[in-house]
Amino acid sequence: MDTTTTGFIDLVGAGAPDVSDGSARLEVEVDERHLNPAGTVHGGLFATLVDTVMGAAVRSAGEDQVPATSQLTVTYLRPGKPGTLVVTAEVRKRGQDLTICEAGVEQDGKDLVHAVATFVLLGQ
Repeated sequence: MDTTTTGFIDLVGAGAPDVSDGSARLEVEVDERHLNPAGTVHGGLFATLVDTVMGAAVRSAGEDQVPATSQLTVTYLRPGKPGTLVVTAEVRKRGQDLTICEAGVEQDGKDLVHAVATFVLLGQ
């Protein structure tokens, strides 16, 4: 596999998130290909972005375990439009086998999405 790609997230035109100890951040430029028939950002894009950024935050918290999404709750607060989305995530609780992470998506200083996920930690 080419190490310059980030896998599935490349398909939506985003790169790898910036990570720090238990947190992650990603900026994505949204254009017409990311919109639904109503002309707003597709909910599936939001779900993909928060899941990806939360997974990166969990991985950045350390240990040699791979996070697998067990539960994902996405609350859509308002529609998005073409332009820059800022996705942030932070680990909230880390257990032996499960980790809880929280994320948000903002655009133009307004909250668009709030998400919470539970990740199962798989051994390598």
